[in-house]
Amino acid sequence: MNAQKILVTLLLAAILAAPLAAVHAVRAQLVPDLTGNWQADVVAIGRWLEAHGVTEVHYTVQAAGDPNSVMRMYGIVEAANRINKVWQDNGINVVVKVDTNWESSFQKQYDNFITQYDLGQNGDFFVNSYIYIATLASEGRLLDITKWVQAYWDSTFSDFYTPLMEAAKYKGKYYGVPQDTEARPLYIRKDVAKCMGWDLNGLDEKVKEGKFTWADVYMKAKEAVEKGCADWGLIHRKGSAHPDLIQFIYAFGGTLYDPDTGKLVVDETAIYKWLATEAAFADAGLLPRNIMDWDWATQIHPTIVGEKKSAGGAGNTLFDIGGTWYWTEWQTKDYYLDPTTGEKRPLTPEEVKEKFYYTLFPAGEPGDKPVTLSQPFMWMIAANAGKDNPNYDNPDYKMVYQELAFLMVVAASDPLINAVHSVISAHVPVRKAATALLKNETFINELQNLQLPLSKEVMDAISPIIQKTANPINIEFLANVSYMLEYTHLAPSHPYYAKLADIFAQAVDRVLKGQMTPEEAVKFIEDSVKADPDLSGSVEFKGSIPAGWSLVPSTQTTTTTTGGAEETATTTEATQTTGGGGGGTTALVIGIIVIIIIIIAAYLAVRGKGQA
Repeated sequence: MNAQKILVTLLLAAILAAPLAAVHAVRAQLVPDLTGNWQADVVAIGRWLEAHGVTEVHYTVQAAGDPNSVMRMYGIVEAANRINKVWQDNGINVVVKVDTNWESSFQKQYDNFITQYDLGQNGDFFVNSYIYIATLASEGRLLDITKWVQAYWDSTFSDFYTPLMEAAKYKGKYYGVPQDTEARPLYIRKDVAKCMGWDLNGLDEKVKEGKFTWADVYMKAKEAVEKGCADWGLIHRKGSAHPDLIQFIYAFGGTLYDPDTGKLVVDETAIYKWLATEAAFADAGLLPRNIMDWDWATQIHPTIVGEKKSAGGAGNTLFDIGGTWYWTEWQTKDYYLDPTTGEKRPLTPEEVKEKFYYTLFPAGEPGDKPVTLSQPFMWMIAANAGKDNPNYDNPDYKMVYQELAFLMVVAASDPLINAVHSVISAHVPVRKAATALLKNETFINELQNLQLPLSKEVMDAISPIIQKTANPINIEFLANVSYMLEYTHLAPSHPYYAKLADIFAQAVDRVLKGQMTPEEAVKFIEDSVKADPDLSGSVEFKGSIPAGWSLVPSTQTTTTTTGGAEETATTTEATQTTGGGGGGTTALVIGIIVIIIIIIAAYLAVRGKGQA
């Protein structure tokens, strides 16, 4: 009888508990899963918030950059306004409000985020370089958004340039979404090429196909200087080997990072070819030996844009390794020394277009591929995003706040927003659809006339910048270089990469100044890495110095163009790729041959007299 009572009691308890369990199950089901349909997901999130008594959601965006890059901040503001419009249209009584925090220094913004995160005072959105993803993700400060990226892959992220999406990963998971980027072309002076009789038409395609390599760059640079068309054959970055010059490593088929081990890589084969290339240019007088000491504003840029010294200019060059941002920088800084007035001034957009041709960074040698280099900025969501909102400690609420934050990033990644940012900041679009807008006359007209479908708040903030930057020539340039992102590489997102880059810079400087041969510089890099307590356990070595390698073979067939007609000639070129050793060996061989010929001739002469 007691057992029966216990059984009846348990049954009654189960019956009474069942409705409560059902309510809990229904509640769990009400937490929306993101489907990849942005409008539907925004409505579902809004209805959930309204049903749970939340009428306002607050976020803060922290962003950094130059004054023209403010869409990194206002993109999130625009996203909030668009979400509010969807909710209003669907009768949902909830609003998103965004506070903004802007900092000009990338590093300071990063340091602030770290300090504030530890105090629980950080922003929900952190917009900064991809290089911080590895550190922030490994420390648990960033939200893993992998499953949501996958849900939105077909509708959104498949349109992003693939290398940039790869840069948003850490250990195979997504912790960011590309916001903007840049490329690093090889610039060629059209006027210098014309002076040489070199027709540049179709060169960009030859570079794409790997048919114009660094040996060709060398030969053309040499021709430009020898013909008196240029003071220098090549000008490149000063001071630091990061990031422009490491393109040589990728162009020669090398690598800088092993994803399987998580270690940096010193690829001795590719690095040797890079350093030997630098030596070849410097030894031939085509690249300043002290270029790593040159000043940006008074030497490097004035020489890139300038006229020949003999014509009253600051000097000029045929080739320059630079960035896409140079295009507008030349229009805003007093780099050009005008020979007619003797005054320094910026170039006009028309002058920049008239002066410069641009291609990918050429392949190192036949069989290699052309490259470029990017450092994308990312939308990143803090791991504690939504913390300033009601009931954040409840897992359901926390999930909804973080899903909403992701939906704001999707909205901020809209092609139109990305295209506007590209134009006003001179960055390259991260999406193909945004690139297409840069070629769309309707979009360009709406942009120039300030008739964009953006909220008044955002338009009021960016209209003055649009009026200064929306030049059709510059828009065309950004559209034209976007294809380069299909070829882009990135510097390793590794905490000790900056140390390795500094060692590279020292090696390049010593090779250019003739203080080390390329072989000695490779050994210097290896010894420096092994002596550094951080790098010694974080770097692996691969490859070896290629025996007898030369940038330009001793017999080089070159093609020159004069007046549109191509002439082929065979040139004997003794290129030094060891900082001074190669030319001496060639001279020794020639001297021995000459002596042998003299001895044979003398012998035949004496023999002939005896017979007479």
